[in-house]
Amino acid sequence: MSRAGIAWVTIACSDGGVTTREQEKTAGVAELGERLGALRLCEATALEAMQRSLERKGQLTPVVVFEEGRQLEIIDGFKRVRAARALGWGAVTIQLADVGSLDAKLRLAELHKQHGLTELEEGWVVRSLFREERLSQSEIARRLDRHKSWVCRRLMLVETLELDVQADVRLGLLCARTAVALGALPRGNQAGAAQVVIRRGLTVRQTELWIAQLVDFADDSARAAEIARRLEATEERAMPRPPRTQRNEADWMAADIATVGRVSARLQARLLGKPLGALGAPASETLRQGLAHLAPVLTALGRTVAGVLQEEVVP
Repeated sequence: MSRAGIAWVTIACSDGGVTTREQEKTAGVAELGERLGALRLCEATALEAMQRSLERKGQLTPVVVFEEGRQLEIIDGFKRVRAARALGWGAVTIQLADVGSLDAKLRLAELHKQHGLTELEEGWVVRSLFREERLSQSEIARRLDRHKSWVCRRLMLVETLELDVQADVRLGLLCARTAVALGALPRGNQAGAAQVVIRRGLTVRQTELWIAQLVDFADDSARAAEIARRLEATEERAMPRPPRTQRNEADWMAADIATVGRVSARLQARLLGKPLGALGAPASETLRQGLAHLAPVLTALGRTVAGVLQEEVVP
């Protein structure tokens, strides 16, 4: 990697006061990987706010990255990079931290200790340190300056919460606090209860009260019956669909844009939520082949979209 134009800065790490040298430079947004994005949430409203900020003020804070192999991976600044991509920026300012994967995850937690990660994000960080980095719960507690019981609670939260519910949070259909409330239910009841919450638009407090009632039911079958009843009631209250109208070309394009956005977000959430290797060798290989065919299609679509956006607007 070229060191032309690099400015050196020194920071103090949280563990033992050790100092590290970090490089500040620019990098193309296409060069930045988001492997650690699986540990963070990115709400649409926050992303829109970041996009407005970049438009008005430019980039005020560098994106913190580390080098893994020959790939630059983001530690902090996912919203900045995604907003920059949405604005068509070619490059952003980065700060290159001289750390490995394990220390990058610890750094991610440290950078957000004051602003606060959600309980679910904290759980994702703990699980990654425990499952991928092979740290003991005691060692995680020491590294994060937390009590061992805190680590245990966060690990249990994400280990017992159904992946579909976690995907709903990534998609913005559920807030993190609602997912935490749903985690009190047995795994077999969580996805159905989540659908009730989404369709009825329950608040966090309403969800917590309802979940407390469900927990008091005699068994899983009784809870499942109550959840099914609430789902049926939700369907009965659904508004009738308006009569189908004739679509013009603009309507079809708008519908396709919405569909691609929705499906892309769901696919991204699933890819970030579970490693392909965990699905077994046959399924993993099939999915990898499918993604290999999908990647150039999305690249071509991105070029077409960029070209269209650069066209002059016809009055």
